[in-house]
Amino acid sequence: QVQLVESGGGSVQAGGSLRLSCVASGYTYSNYCMGWFRQAPGKEREGVAFIYSGERSTYYADSVKGRFTISQGNAKNTLFLQMNNLKAEDTAMYYCGADRYSGHRYACVIGRPDFGFWGQGTQVTVSS
Repeated sequence: QVQLVESGGGSVQAGGSLRLSCVASGYTYSNYCMGWFRQAPGKEREGVAFIYSGERSTYYADSVKGRFTISQGNAKNTLFLQMNNLKAEDTAMYYCGADRYSGHRYACVIGRPDFGFWGQGTQVTVSS
């Protein structure tokens, strides 16, 4: 059974930084998409950043380009999101997700993955 567990959320002032982590257990694929979505109250879910393991191709939403960096640990089942220069509009619940099946590279790098596994979410609050 695949489980994704996020950590690293919290409260920070605008301009500050946070680093989110996501550990996937029970995941056996070698080429797959993992990444982060976020959802703020009253807003639609937004894809933030994705990475296709193996070649480590990435996608970033325009709203976070230049500020956020997605990466995987040496053990590919660990995912990070380094968030710098945080803004009030980054306030949201952040969810880690992963493909249910391997091989969906194109959807990943254009920012349209269809994740089959999700973490429980971690709250990020940025005060201005």
